[in-house]
Amino acid sequence: MNPEKPGAADSANSNGKPIGDDEFAALMGRLGPFEEQPNLAVGCSGGADSTALTIMLHRWARRRGGILTALIVDHGLRSDSAAEAKTVAKRLSNLHIPQSILSYRGTPFLGDIQSAARQTRYELLTEWCADNDCLHLFVAHHLEDQAETVLLRLARGSGIDGLAAMAPVTEGRNTRILRPLLSVSRVRLRATLSEHRMTHVEDPSNDNVVFARVRMRALQAGLSGEGMTPRRLAATAARHARARSAIEGDIAMLLARSAILYPQGYGSLVPEALKNAPEEIGLRALSRVVTCVSGGIYPPRLDRIERLYDWIRNDMPSRGRTIAGCRVLKRGSTLLICREPSAANDRIPARGEAFWDGRFRLRFGKRATGEIRRLGQEGWREAVSIAPTLRQTPIPAAVRPSLPAIWSENGLNAVPHLDFYNREATCRPSRKTSICFTPRQPLLPARFTLQKGRYTLSN
Repeated sequence: MNPEKPGAADSANSNGKPIGDDEFAALMGRLGPFEEQPNLAVGCSGGADSTALTIMLHRWARRRGGILTALIVDHGLRSDSAAEAKTVAKRLSNLHIPQSILSYRGTPFLGDIQSAARQTRYELLTEWCADNDCLHLFVAHHLEDQAETVLLRLARGSGIDGLAAMAPVTEGRNTRILRPLLSVSRVRLRATLSEHRMTHVEDPSNDNVVFARVRMRALQAGLSGEGMTPRRLAATAARHARARSAIEGDIAMLLARSAILYPQGYGSLVPEALKNAPEEIGLRALSRVVTCVSGGIYPPRLDRIERLYDWIRNDMPSRGRTIAGCRVLKRGSTLLICREPSAANDRIPARGEAFWDGRFRLRFGKRATGEIRRLGQEGWREAVSIAPTLRQTPIPAAVRPSLPAIWSENGLNAVPHLDFYNREATCRPSRKTSICFTPRQPLLPARFTLQKGRYTLSN
């Protein structure tokens, strides 16, 4: 990244008026209510958009006796990324804004680097919020970002959910992700930075045409000439969001009647309930279950869900299907949806608190050692050879290989879901290990309610 001062040309633009405190308070009012002394966090890369949002949030929180912490994620994608993060932290410190650098030091990103980095970024941000009792996490997506998202979803043939693009409020397991700037243009954010005499950095990947979002951005000037302006595309997203909201209750009712989630990370569905529901509701319910069991952040593409839905309506003529790292299998009158073992390829240390495969949160005792990885067929055979009664487990055979297990150099140490703890292990595992199925996307979104000045999770 290279430092760059906010351009005077932006603020001179007739649409480039800086955002004042009163206007920002009105934008925040749409996302509230908030506590009397709100505890907020914001993802801040040091770019123009997130820096402008950080400054405005800091002023807003300070006037209400609250606190804002800027979270700076260092993905480690470049050799100088750690130094860049420290530079951003120093600039924020000069403004008396508390900040924390969150560093990723896992395995290198492969394949779709932008997608993997984005997923890791949200994991780091939301985990920090959960650890610091911070419910409200802000991100700086703005008007043009929303328009680009709509175009990307159109290109993929998305339905209502996809074309609704990014929601102003997304309620997750422990965190509300808030986007107050979806109606604000990029030029106004830069004008706001200019007014506060604040510099920002530019990420070179923002101009790299290897990435689809950058190519969509390049098309926007021509599309605007045909009437597809960012504001009209964002309005399209808002209309689809209204339609999505209108049918959320029907989806929840269908899932309540037809779906069961199990603590071992798999689910079952009653196919007849899906067939008898309106097609749009059935497709969405099916997508929710697959997304939840897969541990992913985003649902499968609509065309893939449609093919799976057609397979179900045709009475599942073949042995099974795979989708989004999941297996879908017919089991009597129900469908079994479980993780595909080869997709559950996380390998992480079995220490402290760990989040494995986007699905399970594990907590270990102080003396814990080893590595968390899937049980696999080899692990199942080893466990059964030590404890033959495990064959009586009610956990389906298709599910067992993708269960999280603790391994050492000498073999299998433990499988918490099977209550298996190898007494012969060199590093004897502790039964104090706790495990919980907490997928990145719950089957139904959380609902937080402000009661007596404090947010609580609604039933």
